Amino acid sequence: MVDTPGITLDADTKTTRDALAALECAATVVLVVPATDLDRDLADLLPLVQGRVGAVVVTHWDKVESIDEASGVVASLEADLGVPVMPVDARRLGRVAADGGVRAGGGVGTTDGSGRTADGRDVITALEHAGEFPAETAVRADWEIDPRKRVFDRPYLGPMAGALVLVLPALVAVWFANTVAGELDPLVDSALEGPIAYATSLPGPLAAVLGGEYGLLAMGPFLFVWALPTMLIFALFMGAYSASGLTMRVTTALHPVMRRIGLTGRDLVRVVMGFGCNVPAVTSTRGCSDCTRCTTISAISFGSACSYQFPATLAVFAAVGMPWLVGPYLAILVATTLLYVRLIAPLEARTTDLAVSRRTFLEWPRPRAIWREARRSLASFLTTALPVFAGICVVAALLEYVGALERFGTVLEPAMAVFGLPAETALPVVFAAIRKDGIALLTADTTGVASLSALEVLVAVYLAGVLLPCLVTAITIAREVSIRFVATMLARQAAAAVGFALAIAWGGQLVF
Repeated sequence: MVDTPGITLDADTKTTRDALAALECAATVVLVVPATDLDRDLADLLPLVQGRVGAVVVTHWDKVESIDEASGVVASLEADLGVPVMPVDARRLGRVAADGGVRAGGGVGTTDGSGRTADGRDVITALEHAGEFPAETAVRADWEIDPRKRVFDRPYLGPMAGALVLVLPALVAVWFANTVAGELDPLVDSALEGPIAYATSLPGPLAAVLGGEYGLLAMGPFLFVWALPTMLIFALFMGAYSASGLTMRVTTALHPVMRRIGLTGRDLVRVVMGFGCNVPAVTSTRGCSDCTRCTTISAISFGSACSYQFPATLAVFAAVGMPWLVGPYLAILVATTLLYVRLIAPLEARTTDLAVSRRTFLEWPRPRAIWREARRSLASFLTTALPVFAGICVVAALLEYVGALERFGTVLEPAMAVFGLPAETALPVVFAAIRKDGIALLTADTTGVASLSALEVLVAVYLAGVLLPCLVTAITIAREVSIRFVATMLARQAAAAVGFALAIAWGGQLVF
């Protein structure tokens, strides 16, 4: 069974192609269309399911003003199509209708005129009476129910309001995570002192893997104390946005601006998701158009400061007594990411339209709906990022044990002079390419960060953050697209990062 959403299908998206492919082998099809735009959606979708057996579910029935008139249209539509037509309030689909959801005449799926709708069991009953879809219908509802205009629909205020709404989850998530981590981190460190001390007494490689600076015991708490709270709050925010319809409103508001850069408004939402964790943000790009997916992935890899990177960056600014640098840092990160996207985006990406351009209804999200949306991101984080994280810890610990990472950092030391940085900053840049919290190594006494100027700190943190994506992100992208694309993306991103860092280092001398 394929539930086809009531939207104009965009054949360029992977999700749509998968749905159309599933139609070829589906025995029964449920055609889901909103009552708010019934005529247009039926005209778009009926040709796709012609000759298939199934039923029609009309959602958003609670938005219909005249139930008696609308019920008559549904009855006429059911008779003309020859398939069951079931009007439902999808938010309350689990409730049992007072009349059982079955018409006295034997048809399935209409209300009794009182506004009560069918429940989930009635939808199953409708499928038992499934019929064959025609290519079109002569019945017209002749109504179009539009949601009330909000600030997002205004020409200039809309994009600004949308941008603020997107930034809010990142700010709140980082603040919450830092607050919680500030309380938990000393407790966890104290509890692990004994196990780490024991682990360091084990044979060399095993001691490095378990108790070394990049070992599982040393780095594991960072994942659960710092990253997970950030990811959790961010996922709940984005779940609330999606369940309330706010995501689509923001997407539509930002699209006219973002299209000039080479992304859609929906793509920007995915980039912002990366501030929680890059992994679910990358996997969510499966719904992007073909002409924007790779650009969106590149933007996530370059500019989405994840829940590892951002707290580590804040820690560096705090260590040097310059917390105010977070403002210039974010401004530079956003500006260079948008410029990077504009440079790499294909021409057709700047002319693409949203698959859904109509306004969505806004409503208070239910806790269950928020959790349903949020758990997808959490599941991706736990099932994809966590295993790879453990593997990277093992590999990084062994490389550090044999001195490979330090030697690699030594090779890069002369290059730091080009950016006006001391040679000691090379190693944190190398570590940050493995795991973004490696930026925090800039706070070590050996880097001489305390003696750096504000501009030098800003350049060092920026370069470490954007030079390369972490290994978890790179591996995820290779799985989602290809190793060849990852190789091209890494070379392009490194070149852009070096160019931007040089511009900041040289041009910043006029400001700092």
